[in-house]
Amino acid sequence: MSHRPDLPDAVAVPRMRWRVQSIWLLPTVAVLVGIWLAVHALLEHGPTITISFTTGEGLEAGKTKVKFKDVDIGVVKDVALAKDFRHVVATAELTRDAADMLVDDTRFWVVRPRISGGTVSGISTLLSGAYIGMDIGRTKRARRNYTGLEVPPVFASDAPGRAFVLKGVDLGSVDAGTPIYFRRLQVGQVTSFDLDKDGGGVTLNVFIRAPYDRYVNGDSRFWQASGIDVRLGSEGVQINTQSVASMLIGGLAFETPASSLSEPEAPANAVFTLFSTRDDAMKKRDRFVETFMLDFQGSVRGLVVGAPVDFRGITVGEVSAIYTRFDPETKQISIPVEIRFYPERFTSRYATEPKGGRMAGDPKAMADFLVERGLRGQLKTGSLITGQLYLSLDFFPNAPKARIDWSHTPPELPTTPSGLKSLQESVNRILARIDRLPLEQIASNAQQTLANTSLLMRNLDTHVVPQAKNTLLAAKATLDSANIALQPESPLQQDTDDAIRELTRTAASFRVLSDYLQRHPEALLGGKKQDSK
Repeated sequence: MSHRPDLPDAVAVPRMRWRVQSIWLLPTVAVLVGIWLAVHALLEHGPTITISFTTGEGLEAGKTKVKFKDVDIGVVKDVALAKDFRHVVATAELTRDAADMLVDDTRFWVVRPRISGGTVSGISTLLSGAYIGMDIGRTKRARRNYTGLEVPPVFASDAPGRAFVLKGVDLGSVDAGTPIYFRRLQVGQVTSFDLDKDGGGVTLNVFIRAPYDRYVNGDSRFWQASGIDVRLGSEGVQINTQSVASMLIGGLAFETPASSLSEPEAPANAVFTLFSTRDDAMKKRDRFVETFMLDFQGSVRGLVVGAPVDFRGITVGEVSAIYTRFDPETKQISIPVEIRFYPERFTSRYATEPKGGRMAGDPKAMADFLVERGLRGQLKTGSLITGQLYLSLDFFPNAPKARIDWSHTPPELPTTPSGLKSLQESVNRILARIDRLPLEQIASNAQQTLANTSLLMRNLDTHVVPQAKNTLLAAKATLDSANIALQPESPLQQDTDDAIRELTRTAASFRVLSDYLQRHPEALLGGKKQDSK
């Protein structure tokens, strides 16, 4: 039997049930990284918003960016039609940092190439494509569903300056982005406009940049400065414009009267009236306005509503209405002209004396006193080029007596015919007098006078003419003798020359004597002294 060495006894070791194999290490790491990326993406994921637009032009899911100040803050994930099929809804995912920007008055719009109000925007999108622009609001309430703007805002909400509201009759040549001028310097733009609910006018929202907004106070005046303002009035032809740009694209302008520059600045969103012209805007705002009526019998062609009422070159009112009136008693048609009269302008004082408001004392008594002194209304031509008329108030002492008819509402002021009408009436009176003359009898007498004159001329030719001929011959002989005597070599002429020469020598002697007496006045007593030798 062979000898075998002793071997240790085998010990049974139990097998581990969950032994990790090295082959699973890589998948495990990948899973952990995936979990970390998912958690990180979830933590970094920003809010999702929806923006409603009228059309989906320029919007593309997965490509259209959402930008704020040209920085990407999100991307459009989906573009779909709304359930009512009237607009499209863009769903966008924004970064986590954009969560605080999504407040109630935040604005979104599609940036694409636009030409509006004389400005060009969005040119860069011709190469990069359209994107959604964003402007942060100022409220604190959060929001996730928005309605996009069809027109981009002119100014960002954080731009320095103030917004104001203008109320006008019509829009004129104004558009969003239309410039606003102050002393011909562009200081702001129109941000939006809308028609009033009652259709009676338009409302414009404007923005004036800082620091120019401080020049807007409660008495500032805004007006249309669009294109070229050509006015044909009683003052002639007037042409006004703000700039070459306003001539092409239009614009607005504002100014503050010099008397109101010290007033406090107007608050934001203050409402102003938008006037059609600068003249209308800068008219003095009178505290007191009285209405009168003036009745004219002749034509008022050339007189328009708004024409000035003038007192010796000072505008004291304006024409407010023109009517026609039929008098059933006299069967005549007249033209009543209604005017707005400003007593402050008529009774203001000069220099340091107190300013006038209404007429001192009883206004009716003062008006009656002025009319008694000859105050009358008269139509005058303001411009020979345009033919427009204006109404003049002045004193006519020789005018027929008249009084103000206070029984009418408004009271009626007396008038006097215009200069042209007075001339026409004078001519008519002269023609009437001529018409009353016995022209046939005058013509008959003139014919008889001509016959007598003809007979007289024949008698003169028979009896007087021969004697006149003899007289003329005698006069001619006298003239011939005088002509011979005045010839240069005639005896009379030679004697005259000799006399002139003698007078010349005498004058020279007197001159020498005068000079000697001035030097030797004692010669008048003692005579001329002999020269010493």
